[in-house]
Amino acid sequence: MGVHPLGALAQVDGDTDVPYVITPQNVVDAMLELASVGPNDRLIDLGSGDGRIVVTAARRWGIAGLGIEIDPSLVATAQAHAQRAGVAHLTRFAAQDLFDTDLSQATVITLYLLPKVNLMLRPRLLRLKPGTRIVSHDWDMGEWPPDRSIEVDAPNKPVGLKKTSRLMLWTVRGDEPAVWRQ
Repeated sequence: MGVHPLGALAQVDGDTDVPYVITPQNVVDAMLELASVGPNDRLIDLGSGDGRIVVTAARRWGIAGLGIEIDPSLVATAQAHAQRAGVAHLTRFAAQDLFDTDLSQATVITLYLLPKVNLMLRPRLLRLKPGTRIVSHDWDMGEWPPDRSIEVDAPNKPVGLKKTSRLMLWTVRGDEPAVWRQ
């Protein structure tokens, strides 16, 4: 794992491809609202960084959540954040490769990865149970079109020329074309 000016990097195909970039809180809120989360959901955040998505979901909606992060120091930060927020009993953070993670219990998956990683994950996401919602920050799923897409002002976004974030929602139906499953 390498170090990047923006934060930790995750390993993808032997490369250090996915920088940790903080998601502004208003974007976190918009992602969870776009997914229409509720107290019966089970959230998995892939590339959870400091845990803010999982902690926000637990604090605002009482949702049990799992954050997956490759960097152990960010996992420790997320655990401390959950403890301070009083939601440690609803949250769990694991230092592991997101490709080794069992996603089958999720009803909502959030991610802020890169296009290559989203495409590598897509076959696994498409095999999830119908009704599972997936929200991606900025990056799409190739030819699998989102069900809904919104743009959110993100004046505190640390990357990009435009201070906005594009959020996309997909709901697994189970009848998606085979080409998207490859």
